[in-house]
Amino acid sequence: MTPRPTHQRTPHILSTASNLLGFCLIVQTSMRLGGGLERTFVDELTALTSLVLMVTCILSFLSLRSHNTRRSELYERVADLLFIAALFTIFVVIAVIAADKGLLSH
Repeated sequence: MTPRPTHQRTPHILSTASNLLGFCLIVQTSMRLGGGLERTFVDELTALTSLVLMVTCILSFLSLRSHNTRRSELYERVADLLFIAALFTIFVVIAVIAADKGLLSH
């Protein structure tokens, strides 16, 4: 098995995480405009997801800019794990919204 070149996934993680961060901010804004000022589980989870995606973007950027190969690989690995965690939380947010709107009932 050949070793993967440095920064193979980093640009993809950075661009996708930044797009998903925009998605989360749109969800937060629409929840505020449509639901008043009360905080809900979806608000909290979306805010957490936004923070995780922001850290993912920062780590991906640092991975691209780092001249130290080991540090760059570490940033990329952590960004990759955080990205997967953020995808899972986005899935949960969508499932909760769908269940709340009755889209999952028969």
